[in-house]
Amino acid sequence: MTQERILANATLVLPGETLRGAVQIVGEEIKDISSGSSVPAGAEDCDGDFVSPGLIELHTDNLERHIQPRPKVDWPHNAAILAHDGELASTGITTVFDAMRVGSIPNGKARYLQYARGLASELLEMREKDALKISHFLHLRAEVCSETLVQELDQFDHHDRVGIVSLMDHTPGQRQFRDINKLEQYIKGKMGLNDAEFAEHIAQLRELRDANGQRHELETVKAAARFGAVLASHDDTTEDQVAVSAGYGIRVAEFPTTKEAAKACHDHQISVIMGAPNLIRGGSHSGNVAAADLAATGHLDILSSDYVPAALLMAAMQLGEIWGDMARGIATVTANPARAVGLDDRGSLELGQRADIIRFARRGGAPAVKEVYSRGKRVA
Repeated sequence: MTQERILANATLVLPGETLRGAVQIVGEEIKDISSGSSVPAGAEDCDGDFVSPGLIELHTDNLERHIQPRPKVDWPHNAAILAHDGELASTGITTVFDAMRVGSIPNGKARYLQYARGLASELLEMREKDALKISHFLHLRAEVCSETLVQELDQFDHHDRVGIVSLMDHTPGQRQFRDINKLEQYIKGKMGLNDAEFAEHIAQLRELRDANGQRHELETVKAAARFGAVLASHDDTTEDQVAVSAGYGIRVAEFPTTKEAAKACHDHQISVIMGAPNLIRGGSHSGNVAAADLAATGHLDILSSDYVPAALLMAAMQLGEIWGDMARGIATVTANPARAVGLDDRGSLELGQRADIIRFARRGGAPAVKEVYSRGKRVA
């Protein structure tokens, strides 16, 4: 039996505006949208709470955090996937592109081992069994400073729901870690390296970039085309780097580190993603450009929760306040990411769209998520 539900007397976050009204869900779709504060018989009175599209997350390390909650701890994967899925649902995220690293360094003190193919298979198997609450796609983070990138990319094909492939270049001294001192703090804290081991790690990465970087970039571009995935850049810093990104056909720039790079992205029609934690904290933990500065210049299009799922809705509301336009703020986590990756069935409250919908209220400056629907079914 097809289920019907009406969320009435709500502040609807519509494309370009907010207004008091009601949304009707029939089965998995939005069937009707109306204005006014009346509550029809059988409808749910939202008492002015916001009702918006479900959030769309393009870049999150949250699954990796559940798989490895501590260094050298490999948590049971099915349990970790379910916990990750449930956590995202509880924060209003109804579509996620789960970030997984491809490209490993099997040797050395600071080594990275392969894991993406196996984890992706487990995730997709759970999806096929309808065990997950929300919609999952893959985001392959292609590490060009690695030994095994091409072999790992070859383990995937167009059946794997790879929606995004991002070019990741963590060569020390540029992009995210132009400041080697910042990199030293990060790596030593994460991996427990001493001074000699850190110096060895830096040398190893530079050698790998010199040996493999250009080939790995070109093979990653080919792989994205083979998957039918959107190609993304990561940590663009200079106009020249953005020009290279544009030449590769990159459509999304994750976390450009300077105002100049963000402006260059817009000049090349590349959408800019910034981290929600950056906005909430008032700056980048790596010392790079502040998301608020890009919001002020109009060079911020999409937010990512990055490493704090609950930050996504909170930061979108904060942007709405900065811009004086709540609909515009919410669009950075709904319509804008949907369009950037070619999802035309979700991301807005419109007739015929998937009924991925959330209800939330403002509580002391933070959002309180009350209800979450994925394909018309309540999941949180």
